Amino acid sequence: MNTIINKLLGFIKSEVVLCVSFLLAAASSFIIKPDSQYIKYIDWNTLLLLFALMAVMAGLQQLGLFSKIGNILLSKISTTRQMMLILIFLPFVLSMFITNDVALITFVPFGLVVLNMADKQNLAIPLVIFQTIAANLGSMLMPMGNPQNLYLYAQSGMTLRQFICVMLPYTVLSAICLFFAVIFMKSTPFKRNASSIKLTAEVDRQADTPNLSYILISGYVIGFAICLLSVAKILPNIVPAIIILIFLLIFDRRILGKIDYSLLATFICFFIFIGNIGRHDSFCNFINQILSGNERIVAVLASQIISNVPAALLLSGFSNEWESLIVGCNLGGLGTLIASMASLISYKQIAKQYPDKKGKYLGGFTLANIIMLIILLIAPF
Repeated sequence: MNTIINKLLGFIKSEVVLCVSFLLAAASSFIIKPDSQYIKYIDWNTLLLLFALMAVMAGLQQLGLFSKIGNILLSKISTTRQMMLILIFLPFVLSMFITNDVALITFVPFGLVVLNMADKQNLAIPLVIFQTIAANLGSMLMPMGNPQNLYLYAQSGMTLRQFICVMLPYTVLSAICLFFAVIFMKSTPFKRNASSIKLTAEVDRQADTPNLSYILISGYVIGFAICLLSVAKILPNIVPAIIILIFLLIFDRRILGKIDYSLLATFICFFIFIGNIGRHDSFCNFINQILSGNERIVAVLASQIISNVPAALLLSGFSNEWESLIVGCNLGGLGTLIASMASLISYKQIAKQYPDKKGKYLGGFTLANIIMLIILLIAPF
């Protein structure tokens, strides 16, 4: 009995957002009894494309592709400043395409390995703080950069060009701020034995079957291209989902176990909750009153409490000011540790490798996030 309780508590602790969304959906079902409209609440197009993107990213990460890219770039550096720039801008740039959480899962452990190898552990806290900020801000630019972007992009009816134009000024300013933050850090010589790096991802797990490895890489790259065609609204979202599912069933079934199904379930629960409260007049009136004309700041504040993905799902049901919601939910990823759930990935890595520095990390993380959030909020865009 104790084992079951411990497993349950462990699940709740690791999937807080999912559990909260389930409770909200369940509670709302007592107000609005389940009926035929429930199935209409769920945005299946977003879920299908999100599934396809997560599967492709899990496959490429499993093959160690992103860590290999980082290893190649790091092979020619000579100072810690150059190292920090590369390790911070890798997640910044790649998160635009591979999502912020995949960027952090890949490059935070990779960065810590590089620091340990060069005996520069003193840089661990600033590195991980700025890697996290970089991934959250870099992912703003593209719809596939994070789940809330993918959802809001689909709901808004924007073209890909329109979406990028909305977020481009904030992304450029973010890059400038990160660049100068690193430039003002003290720089020392960086000595590195390239052959000694052990990539943190499972690199070349199919090394003994090179033909299969080639098939997997080619398949995932083609799958990503098909996903981009769906993002550009050239293909229906069901097309990449079906193609990638068939590919996985034939060539790489293990990836099916590495997809973040809890995120998909969280979306479904919030769709049900939002659909139900949308049929409750009093609650709708309350949300509309506080949201009208204040979409950006309300999205930022809501994200600090419930994180930016649930904030996007909730607020989109009450406003069609899409630009303000997109900007607000993206900037809302800055601030508290839970403002963007991807930030927890970094915190867990620090807590694991440097448990005595958790407090220092949280303090530095919060301060840096607040400063960056203020800069982007007051920017005249």
